[in-house]
Amino acid sequence: MNISELSVRRPVLAIVASLLIVTAGIGSLLNIPVRELPDVDSAVVTVTTTYVGASPQIVDTDITEVIESSVAGVSGVKTIASESRRGRSQTIIEFEVGRNIDEAANDVRDAVGRVRGNLPENVDEPIVIKNDSNADPVMRLAVLSDRHTPEEITDYVERFVIDRLSTLNGVASVDLRGERRYAIRVWIDRRALSARGLTVTDIEEAIRRNNVELPAGEITSQERMLDIRLDGRLATVDEFANIVLTTVDGYPVRLQDVATVEQGVEDDEIIVRANGAPAVGLQVIRQSQANTMEIAAAVRGEIATLQPTLPNGMRIIVGSDDALFIAASIREVVTALLISLGLVIAVILFFLRSVRTTLVPAVTIPVALIGCMALIATFGFSINVLTLLALLLAIGLVVDDAIVVLENIKRRIDGGETPLVAAVRGTRQVTFAVLATSATLIAVFIPISFLEGQVGRLFSEFGLVMAAAVVISTFVALSLCPMIASRILSARTNKKNADVADVASGAPDNQGGDAPADQDGAMARSWIGKLYRACLIRAISAPVIVIAISGVFVSGAVMTFNELPRELAPREDRGVAFVPITAPQGATVEYTDEQARIIEDSLRPYVESGDIETLYSLVGWGARPYRAFVVMRLAPWDERELSQAELVRSVQPAALGLPGARAAVASPAGLGLRGNSTPLRIVVGGADFDQVKRWASELLQHAQANENLLNAEIDYEENQPQLDLALDRARANDLGVSANSVALTLQTMFASREVTTYVDRGREYPVIAQAQESDRRTPSDLDFVFVRTGGESGRLVPLSAMVSAGESAAAAELRRYNRLPSVTIQAALSPDYTLGAALEYMEEGAARILPAAAKLGYAGQSATYKETSGGLGLIFGIA
Repeated sequence: MNISELSVRRPVLAIVASLLIVTAGIGSLLNIPVRELPDVDSAVVTVTTTYVGASPQIVDTDITEVIESSVAGVSGVKTIASESRRGRSQTIIEFEVGRNIDEAANDVRDAVGRVRGNLPENVDEPIVIKNDSNADPVMRLAVLSDRHTPEEITDYVERFVIDRLSTLNGVASVDLRGERRYAIRVWIDRRALSARGLTVTDIEEAIRRNNVELPAGEITSQERMLDIRLDGRLATVDEFANIVLTTVDGYPVRLQDVATVEQGVEDDEIIVRANGAPAVGLQVIRQSQANTMEIAAAVRGEIATLQPTLPNGMRIIVGSDDALFIAASIREVVTALLISLGLVIAVILFFLRSVRTTLVPAVTIPVALIGCMALIATFGFSINVLTLLALLLAIGLVVDDAIVVLENIKRRIDGGETPLVAAVRGTRQVTFAVLATSATLIAVFIPISFLEGQVGRLFSEFGLVMAAAVVISTFVALSLCPMIASRILSARTNKKNADVADVASGAPDNQGGDAPADQDGAMARSWIGKLYRACLIRAISAPVIVIAISGVFVSGAVMTFNELPRELAPREDRGVAFVPITAPQGATVEYTDEQARIIEDSLRPYVESGDIETLYSLVGWGARPYRAFVVMRLAPWDERELSQAELVRSVQPAALGLPGARAAVASPAGLGLRGNSTPLRIVVGGADFDQVKRWASELLQHAQANENLLNAEIDYEENQPQLDLALDRARANDLGVSANSVALTLQTMFASREVTTYVDRGREYPVIAQAQESDRRTPSDLDFVFVRTGGESGRLVPLSAMVSAGESAAAAELRRYNRLPSVTIQAALSPDYTLGAALEYMEEGAARILPAAAKLGYAGQSATYKETSGGLGLIFGIA
């Protein structure tokens, strides 16, 4: 007794089995996480180290190489990418798929800890976080106020906002942008200092001596114990200003005599604006394997809780939110799913012309789709655009099995059999065909799960969900479908030539496939049947013509495939666009801000028309005063006239025509891919930076010759103005001045130096010493900086007596990829130019230009494209 016969004879069993499938699906649906895309993120760990004032070359050799060497031995490392720029080292370690993010981060911390002693003495503690610091934030927030200064906003945000947001589940970090942290600034007057016979070292030592709090012990009597606490910490500007540095002729020389001491900010090199108003930015960075939807919901909920408690005049606005697009995408796919279900049922009703007959697939389709939810939960998948797309496409597949079974049952009923007998015999007759069809479909969809690369892993859930839908639909078609058909279909005649006993006894059921004469007549009476019969007869009688036509279609398909444009992901309206701006190397943050304001002014008409809802500008980000970023958060899709692509095309001329900087309008990529502003990224590696730069420059000329590659550039440009100081060691030794003394003096005067800290309302803030702004404008300012000689005389000598200066140009950033010195050629793409065409163009140039010693690689979307496209042909062949 097969499954169809069992379900017909035991209808309660078939109903219960289907109800169990539906119950399991509904129960799983309540607990399945919702995301935009499947969770395919690799474990990514970033190590960031700050060394204030250090040049990129020093950072590269003294910090980056040391950290790279330490983490290279960690298990499961896939790639190591590093970046060294002024005062900062950043190393990004990507691990193989399947590596646990927490374990990976712990291993990296241990590796970095082992080499901490090999780093420079004054370097800040390396920071290890579980994400790619170059990843786009899932949310950009701006805190504005019409009553508070940026310093006051920053202080409030750090005390009451950041900790509450950063502890939310899935949030890797909440980074401040444009912050103005409180600090006591000691602006040193070099002339007043030298006039009193003092040096920078004297100031630093005096501040440290007078700002200490050491454990003083306790006093213990026979019955009581008293702790002793010396209040030796300074806390106000006046207290620091009155520090006595030395005594001259019986009169004290105080810090305020040789420096201006004031309440200031730690750093003002980053500028943030929201809709043209000064603001402090918050960027919510998600953990590598976290859920964007959950993060956004949690952040918005926390903001709603915080808003009533904010000081008067202060508010938090959302500059961008990736979850808005995700939610809209989910809604659209669900809507399409419901429409497709309705259309399928309508088509079935049109052809079968029977409400009762249509009711059979109308019941079996939802059972199969809901049952897939149980398998989605079992596999650990999520409800996302791709799994819903799989269910959407599965509607057409799951209905096939039901219709094949139903049509054969109906055909036998029309031939004179009772519904009960027709249900059993008709299902038995097509069981092998249904199983063969289902096995074929599964064999096609399963290989999709083995596509390589990030995009390939995205579609693993798609393929498995499709296969699961086919499996469940096959079971439902062979069990529930014949049971329902036997109960609701009615015979067209009163002839009762079979009953349940006939079925049980195994009476003949035309297994050979010959239809009864009256069945054949019923089909002939149908105009559809007549048309099909005529076409089929002619096709069978002319096999050569049929095969020739098929060959033409196949050849045309192959030719068309070779001519189709290729790109990694389709372009979509995600409700956000941005303009990355790069000013000339050496530009100040003020200069770059002027360029950003020009872009903002060009976007103002779109804000007034309602197409752009929020403008969020970030200038000087990443310790690079020559970089800026303008984010356009567009109005909801149904509230604006222009699509994202139309807006990009209309704004692009203004960005490309920016007079003092390079800029281009970019859109976020689909499928959760990074590197949105520059999809084309070709990495050239070699033995040293000079060699690699020469090769990359030649390849860059090839890229610039293609007008579809916008703002093509390399990330190694020796156009950062640099003042090279050469120390005359022989003269310095004669004067008893060490190189360390010279270096520390320069660092304090021109780079700033944190001398000590003070405590205000329970939080610690830095005390920073630096030369006055007017004393560090020209190279000649070095002539009036003094150090103390050794020996008993201890007189002051100018740095110019031991140091000679010369001007040159250096690279502002040094990068390594898999520990090799590397230079990346990157470019944006014109709206109608695909990534596949861009890579083919660049690879053709690389084969002609680069020598054999050069190592060619890919980064960002280009790397993902190559990984995915490489296995596509194999997957087609397997399928």
